[in-house]
Amino acid sequence: MRTLRLLDGPEIPVLGQGTWCMAEDSRRRAGEVAALRAGIDLGMTLIDTAEMYGDGASEKLIAEALAGRRSDIFLVSKVLPHHATRKGTIAACEASLRRLGTDHLDLYLLHWRGQVPLGETLEALQTLVRDGKIRQWGVSNFDVSDMEELEQLAGSDKPAVNQVLYNLSRRGIEYDLIPWCAKRGIAVMAYSPVEQGRLLGHASLRRISERHKATPAQVALAWVLRQPGMIAIPKAGKVDHVADNRHALELQLSEDDLAELDLAFPPPTGPQPLEMI
Repeated sequence: MRTLRLLDGPEIPVLGQGTWCMAEDSRRRAGEVAALRAGIDLGMTLIDTAEMYGDGASEKLIAEALAGRRSDIFLVSKVLPHHATRKGTIAACEASLRRLGTDHLDLYLLHWRGQVPLGETLEALQTLVRDGKIRQWGVSNFDVSDMEELEQLAGSDKPAVNQVLYNLSRRGIEYDLIPWCAKRGIAVMAYSPVEQGRLLGHASLRRISERHKATPAQVALAWVLRQPGMIAIPKAGKVDHVADNRHALELQLSEDDLAELDLAFPPPTGPQPLEMI
């Protein structure tokens, strides 16, 4: 498994497991638990969740999947912006810890910016680190201007990660946000790296996947992971889907492949507003 060392932190796998939209149907629960466990067995030990996902149900599902294996896992969750006051952030984190059945998170993110002053949230995150309830902190859905404001507030205490939307059809961050984070050693974590499956019927992806005897999803993931300092967290609710994602790390895209994808999905030529879904 390829790994990436976080700023002042551990090495983590560049390919993890997302859980957005999991735990929403009890009929799929056993399969989702099995998928998470299979991913762990395959080295995809980074698991991302949030208090928002299923109103905490995703965290409870993960607790079931991780039973007896917490020490193997790099566990990520997020606080909702309307909870992100000094007291609210700490209370939200403690609630997530209870649902997850653990005494700490490896990484805790502000899910997106809301009305709470950023400095107030930052103070709470730093308190959680100091109290041992989280190992590292970061943000999600922050554009360059947000990161610059955060840098002014945090000084040398940099976020470990900025989790943002990034895939072939959402390339705006290549122009400014990825270079900004790279210069400061901040990892970028790509959510929805296959655009929730909507990319997979594209003709270019299909042609390239056929050349490599791979799947379109593997091509899309390999393209995201070509970037240094990049982590991807695709969701997979079935064991075979998890295994398919894992094989993306073995796929080496050629210069011709990358050029074809640039024609089909042009890179940005100027700054663009940060996209979210």
